[in-house]
Amino acid sequence: MAGRSGGRTAVLLGAITIFVFVAVYYGIAFTSDWGQPAGEASTSNADKRLDRLVRRIDVTIAEPVKGIVDLAPVQVGDSLPDIEKYPVTVQPSTGSYAEIFSSTEKGGEGVDGWLAEAAQAFNDAGIVLNGELVSVKLRNIASGTAADYIRSGKYVPDAFTPSNELWGAMIQEDGIPIELLSERLVGNVAGIVTKKAKHDELVAKYGFVGVKTLTDALAENELAMGYTDPFASSTGLNFLVTSLETYGGGDPLGEEAVQGFQRFQANVPFIASTTLQMREAAKSGMLDAFVLEYQTYLNSPDLRSEYVFTPFGVRHDSPLYGLGDLTVQKRDILLSFAEFVTRERWQQEGTRKGFNGLEEYRPESKPIDGSMLAPAQKLWKEKKNGGQEVAAVFVADVSGSMDGEPLNRLKESLLAGQKVLGRENSIGLVSYSGEVRVELPVGTYDTNQQSMFVGAVESLRAGGETATFDGIAVAMKLLREALVARPQAKPVIFVLSDGETNTGHSLDDIRGLVETYRIPIYTIGYNANVEALKSISAINEAVSMNADTDDVVYKIGNLLNAQM
Repeated sequence: MAGRSGGRTAVLLGAITIFVFVAVYYGIAFTSDWGQPAGEASTSNADKRLDRLVRRIDVTIAEPVKGIVDLAPVQVGDSLPDIEKYPVTVQPSTGSYAEIFSSTEKGGEGVDGWLAEAAQAFNDAGIVLNGELVSVKLRNIASGTAADYIRSGKYVPDAFTPSNELWGAMIQEDGIPIELLSERLVGNVAGIVTKKAKHDELVAKYGFVGVKTLTDALAENELAMGYTDPFASSTGLNFLVTSLETYGGGDPLGEEAVQGFQRFQANVPFIASTTLQMREAAKSGMLDAFVLEYQTYLNSPDLRSEYVFTPFGVRHDSPLYGLGDLTVQKRDILLSFAEFVTRERWQQEGTRKGFNGLEEYRPESKPIDGSMLAPAQKLWKEKKNGGQEVAAVFVADVSGSMDGEPLNRLKESLLAGQKVLGRENSIGLVSYSGEVRVELPVGTYDTNQQSMFVGAVESLRAGGETATFDGIAVAMKLLREALVARPQAKPVIFVLSDGETNTGHSLDDIRGLVETYRIPIYTIGYNANVEALKSISAINEAVSMNADTDDVVYKIGNLLNAQM
């Protein structure tokens, strides 16, 4: 009996000992963050989780390799893909025709296909000019991209109908032959859409809501607002110019305008490359306001029910420009086409597709001086980070499926894109296959770091499986370490991949860390529909885009220009 009692006592004491040990262990772990502010405690815990996660990853540190730095300025035309990358939505039906670049809100399909439908009807109408049957060829291409083709001379169509007049003014300022054939094909307006509750708050405080009140609220960190890249988007360029004019009065490029721009820009959480990307990012509900065209707003019942539209800037009335030395026949075709689409039949169809709204709106500012547009874009590029350094890690997929042309284009895009990164920023590079390799630790992007970045990119080789989220985890670790010396820097990750993860950690393993650190992760999928990458970009309002070997250099160049 005594033996049994002693045995039970020993077991009991052992259990108590284990319980106490576990309680003490978890008590220490739990209370180790006591006394810290909630945000610091959360970050501290995340750092510990990240350390444990990275220790389970096979990581190699590469020896630095220097490459030859190309100091020649970036030539946009060199990175543009073949024009056939952009779809012809209406083919010409005759030998005598004029080719037109059309902005995407009217040259595509469905509610965005107004001009395409009108152009097809024009071709079907059997119109004869100067004794010849005539037609048009319509190519659907974003206004900023179309302007890049025209201004670089890589491809110049007979005509161009952008969303607004700003692109025409820039082309004219470059000395390219351009003629305004029609001030308006169909009516539209750019604006800022604001959540109704936030809009009511601003009205209560400021009395009304306009561009000035919205940018002031942004400067005071009372509003989370996003807008689009003014190098690529008509609405983004319009917003930039309007903001500078609002703050600068008679001098949109003066010191007062610059200071006003920097105040609100410091609190902008998200810049999208296109309006479509902005619309997708807004679905998360994290933005209080963002820029949009009225036609898109009218065609989005969820937006109309939850947001208030505030117009700004120049109207988006789709002017039509003739380009180059047009023949008499081509000019007549274009004038006839402009007359055709402005007939009542097609204006009514435009109204049905969301155009011709807010007809009473008129810009408050004076007409735009074309000579200020390129300097305004340059100012945006230099000042958009408000003097805040960016610390970025590029995460490159070098798995076996990237071998050959995909990896070659990835290298080409990084080598071209690194020219616009900015000397004040800090840059690092990670590659991954089934394992992760730190090709270049994060460092200030001086000439030495640039040379090592070029050397690291040129040395990339493909082979193995795809551990995407291992690569992202290591990139986050590098950024956390870099921020110790650069606490004010803005951390950013760029992921370039062609496929789904098939080894290593999952999105669920790192999602919480991404949310805690608030690091935007911009993803570029190569010939892929990488839903997991889209999901991780959406966590912190970053852009996810799909590219292929034809246009990846141009797209990545635009992305880096907008974010770096």
